[in-house]
Amino acid sequence: MKNSLGKVFISVVLSMFICLLISGSGFAADTIKLGVAGAHSGDLASYGIPSIKAAELVVKDINAKGGILGKKVELLTEDDVCKPEVATSTATKLVSEGVDVVMGHICSGATKAALGIYKDSKIICMSPSATNTDLTLSGDYPNFYRTIAYDDAQSQLQVKFATETLKVKTVAVLHDKGDYGKGQAELAKNYFEKAGVAVKLFEGVTPGAVDYSAIVNKVKREKVDLVIWGGYHPEASKIVTLMRKERMKTTFMGADGVKDNTFIKVAGKYAEGVYATGPRDVSSNPLAIAAKKAHQEAYGSDPGAFFDAAYAATLALLNAIEKAGSTDYEAVSKALKTEYVDTPLGKIKFDENGDATGIGFSVYKVEKGAFKELK
Repeated sequence: MKNSLGKVFISVVLSMFICLLISGSGFAADTIKLGVAGAHSGDLASYGIPSIKAAELVVKDINAKGGILGKKVELLTEDDVCKPEVATSTATKLVSEGVDVVMGHICSGATKAALGIYKDSKIICMSPSATNTDLTLSGDYPNFYRTIAYDDAQSQLQVKFATETLKVKTVAVLHDKGDYGKGQAELAKNYFEKAGVAVKLFEGVTPGAVDYSAIVNKVKREKVDLVIWGGYHPEASKIVTLMRKERMKTTFMGADGVKDNTFIKVAGKYAEGVYATGPRDVSSNPLAIAAKKAHQEAYGSDPGAFFDAAYAATLALLNAIEKAGSTDYEAVSKALKTEYVDTPLGKIKFDENGDATGIGFSVYKVEKGAFKELK
C-alpha cells in the first residue's frame, strides 16, 4: 500500500513538473505557432491574402530545413475583414489557440483593436501594412512591430511631391473616418497648411456607400488643384470614377491604401494619372526576386500588395525566435531590436519603437494600367 501511494505521489509530482515546463519554458509545445491575421475576405482581401501566401512560403521553406529550434512552424490564420470589432474576436481566438507570435493585422484600425489583447497576453504582433503613426510612436504598444514605414513619413512625402513637383496651391483632403484614413488625412492637412497650401475642403465620407456624388460635387465647386484621399481603394476607385465622368481633371493622390492593383482593375481607364505613395520598389532585391518566383511557382500568379513586407515580417519573427533560443516574449523582443535579418526589403532590424530600419515610401503614378515608381 505504501509503495503504491509512493508511486502515485511520484507520478503526480512528475505530471506537475511537466505542466510547469510546458507553461513556462517556450520549448515544450510540439510546434512554434505563428498566427496570421488580416482581411482574408471582403473588399480588402487583396491586402490580406498576399500575407497568408507570404507566410506559407516562408514556413514551407523553413520547415523543409528542419524548422526553428528543432520544431516545425505551424500556421494559424484568422480573418478580421479589416474591421476593428471583428479583430478583437480574431485576436482572442489566436491567443486561446496558443500562438507564440502574430504576423498581422493588415488595417490600422483592426490592428489597434487587437493590440491590447496581445499586449495583455505578452504576444508580439508584427504588421506588414498598418501605417498609423501612433501604433509605434505613442509607446502604448511595446509588443507591436511593423515592416512598413508610418503615415507621418508618408504624408510628408505626399506634401513635398505635391508642392515641389506638382506645384499645387489648393487641395481638398478627403478621408474614410477610420484610424488609418482619417489619421493619414489629418497629417497631410497639417503639412499642407505648414507649406502654405490652402486646404479648401477637409471632409470624411462613409465607407462602402453606393454613391459619392455629393462629395465629388463639393470638390468640383472648390476648383482645387489636388484631391488627397485618406483611406482604401474601394472608395477611392468610386470617387475617381465619378470625378472623371464629371470631366474633372483635378489631380488625385492616395497613400498605400490606394496603391493596389485592385484599384486599377476597378477604376479601369479612370485610374490613369492617379498618384499614390507606397513602400519603395524592392523588385531588384535578390530575396524579393526569389520570393516572387516562389509565389509564381506555388500559386501561378504574381504576388499582391504588401507581399514583400509580409514575407519580411515572417522572416523577422522566426529569426528572432531562433536567435532568442525560445519563444519567451522578452528574449524575442530583444532579438528583434538587436539582430539583423536578410529580407526582401533588405537587411533590417527594429528600432526602440518597433519600426523597421532602412525602409520608406516612394511616389507612384498609374501609367498604362500599372503603378510606376517615380524617381
